[in-house]
Amino acid sequence: MPKPKWNLNTIYISERLQESMRPISRCALTTVVAPMGYGKTTAVNWYLEQQAKVHSLRIVRISVYSDNLAIFWKSVQDAFARAGFDFLRDYTCPTDVAGGGLLADELCHELAGEIACYIFIDDFHLLMDSRISDFLCTLANRMPANVHLIVASRDRFLPTAETVRLGGKVYQIGTEQLRLNYTELAIYAHRCGTELSDAQVEALLYSSEGWFSAVYLNLLTFSERGALPDHDSDIYTMFTAAMIEPLPEKQQEFLAVMGLADEFTVEMAHFVTGDDNAEKLLAVLTEQNAFVKCLTDGVTFRFHHMMKDCAERRFRMLEREKQSFYLERFGAWYENCGQYLHAITFYRQSGNYDSLLRVIQKDAGILLSSLDPQTVLDDIAACPVSTLKAHLPALLVLMRRMFTWRQIPKMLELKSLLLTSIEEHPKMSAEECDNLLGECDLIESFLYYNDISAMSRLHRSASSKMSRPAISIQNSGGWTFGSPSVLMMFYRAAGELQSELAEMGECMPHYYKVTGNHGQGAETIMRAEADYMQGSFTDAYITLERAYAQIEGNGQANMVLCCDFLAWRLSLYTDVEQRYSFEERLAELLRQHNTIEVNIWSAACAYYHALLGETEQIPPVFAEHQLSTINFLAPGKPMMEMIENQVYLVQGAYAKVIGRSTGQLAVCEAMHYALVALHIRIQTAVAYEMLGKSEEANEWLRRAISDAEPDRLVMPFVENYDYLNPMLARQIQSDFIVKIMEPGEAAVSRKAAATRPAVFDVLTQREFEIVKLMTQRLTNREIAERLFLSEGSVKQYVNRIYSKLHIEGDTRNKRKQLAELILQKN
Repeated sequence: MPKPKWNLNTIYISERLQESMRPISRCALTTVVAPMGYGKTTAVNWYLEQQAKVHSLRIVRISVYSDNLAIFWKSVQDAFARAGFDFLRDYTCPTDVAGGGLLADELCHELAGEIACYIFIDDFHLLMDSRISDFLCTLANRMPANVHLIVASRDRFLPTAETVRLGGKVYQIGTEQLRLNYTELAIYAHRCGTELSDAQVEALLYSSEGWFSAVYLNLLTFSERGALPDHDSDIYTMFTAAMIEPLPEKQQEFLAVMGLADEFTVEMAHFVTGDDNAEKLLAVLTEQNAFVKCLTDGVTFRFHHMMKDCAERRFRMLEREKQSFYLERFGAWYENCGQYLHAITFYRQSGNYDSLLRVIQKDAGILLSSLDPQTVLDDIAACPVSTLKAHLPALLVLMRRMFTWRQIPKMLELKSLLLTSIEEHPKMSAEECDNLLGECDLIESFLYYNDISAMSRLHRSASSKMSRPAISIQNSGGWTFGSPSVLMMFYRAAGELQSELAEMGECMPHYYKVTGNHGQGAETIMRAEADYMQGSFTDAYITLERAYAQIEGNGQANMVLCCDFLAWRLSLYTDVEQRYSFEERLAELLRQHNTIEVNIWSAACAYYHALLGETEQIPPVFAEHQLSTINFLAPGKPMMEMIENQVYLVQGAYAKVIGRSTGQLAVCEAMHYALVALHIRIQTAVAYEMLGKSEEANEWLRRAISDAEPDRLVMPFVENYDYLNPMLARQIQSDFIVKIMEPGEAAVSRKAAATRPAVFDVLTQREFEIVKLMTQRLTNREIAERLFLSEGSVKQYVNRIYSKLHIEGDTRNKRKQLAELILQKN
């Protein structure tokens, strides 16, 4: 009988494991959790290959290589693109619940269909951020039936409560299903070409406990030596002895070096190692070694984590000079590919701080922001001062990043180093010197946020010196820190409005010049808001249209949203042409995938509908008070919390408003947010009044009137006039209170005129909205397009409307009766 051939690279999936994987196609989420070396990846890949043989499907394979969220997100984008889905290519990485919700909606919309879609995330244990686990649970609850998520991890990542909540949507595969039992081990050994005795199988099962990698390495040793290894060897010693040490020295070094990469191509391997035979080496290694794999794209290679760990240990045994050479080659490769976080990591390890600072300058602080601040501080501390002085543009980027991280002492230290370095470079051109000093002024101006005088002085200085745009500021980023209002950001003190408007008008053109028009239109929006706050509706409308014209086409949606916030409020008190409905604006924002801008929209929408008392129309993040789940930038957070107060008022949660006011006012005082503080005082006065605390209400109202009177800011009172009317009547009448009551009474009359006839009280707000469109003779299809509904949904609404209003007859007659009802008086 011929001796069986050795075939240690055979793939063996036991019948028991095959049966265990059958439910994957019926579940939204499958977790495959077991320690390293149990064949998790192999089992899932086998399952997907089998499914592809009998079904048409799409597979998205995502490999995790670090706990850096930005790097993981890039892997996600690349994986979806490889699978033929490009919709995530320009999608900003979500960082909070709101952003995760938008992403989940987008995934469900894009992936839904008849063709099965599997998303396989491998090595999930490397991600330490619990937000990602939470997101996967959210996604699993929403995914269409054709989409299946498979997550392989060494550690359990689903909280017990989430497992219970998901119920039948989640399926779990663990060590017990993956480990080999006696019969399976014997079959596997036979398929590998090994004929073990029963005693040897028993001994191998006892020593390996069915651990696939341990079994494989034992069989490999048996094939070479004719005997199983002793049981005192640890897995890494066994692996190195079996998989690395038998190779020629050149191949060992190749493995040691390329083991540092997450994934690599032949081109990359040739660049890093300088080996012209890299392609042949990889062909040999993948043929002989089950731990070196070519991925499904046919060009990318990856080491199994066990091989990677052992290769990295071998790399550390190389001479230090060799290590530095290879680390720098890795850094250069990633730098040339624009993968700046990887480049920074390898340049850091090699100690090449010249190159590290060069990459920081190229990145302009964008990806740098995803790193732990302490890591960057450690890099600065480790970098020789002479090297820092040689990279002055990088110092500017680091200064800007230190400001964002609130590392102000380090920011000022870097500024001092920059100024000293400029003095020590007498041969530096006057133009470059001025550009550096000008951008230094620009960055320093952020320390004086919302002090327009101080900021203006530094902006004018920067503008007079700089001949190029700033390196450290991207004009594509948001300007308002997530605030829906410019005036709320920059109105600092009672009686100073006119001077602040003048300084803003003088300051911003200088800022635009050196930042590529970042925040364009801010000074015009602020003036329009000021006109509105003073009740000058016509002036506000004219200036608002100027602002819209000024920012048109500049791609800065956050400035457009500030205009929208004003336009929507203004429309409550005068006739204003609305450029977009709330639904239309949201649809446009969702196409841009920018969570911060969607949050601004939610705030504007919540405030508008709270003023109208339309609680059903308030976005859930405000209506359900989920602000704590959103990562707001600090300068924009007080505005969001003030808007949430307005929602609490309309919901009748008056004690909540009172309880929050002290802390909110302390923040406003520290940040010099006088307009936000005015709103909060008015809201608190209303809350006390509604709880029958008239004395406290009057005290809070008097303080609000005192703060608002110098600049004639009537509209915060007018917006709450329904609540304040009886309270204002109790005050000693003054010219300012009369100025409040005039637009207040006009608003009451306007609201009464717009109130729908009583016969329609049985309808919901959405149903009445459809009634108004029907009376404009819009078809069901046109109504569906206007309201972003399906035509079928509109038909259901229409039938419900007719039923509630007891309208009968044919379609034409029903519409006629409806039109007659809408003309009735209250």
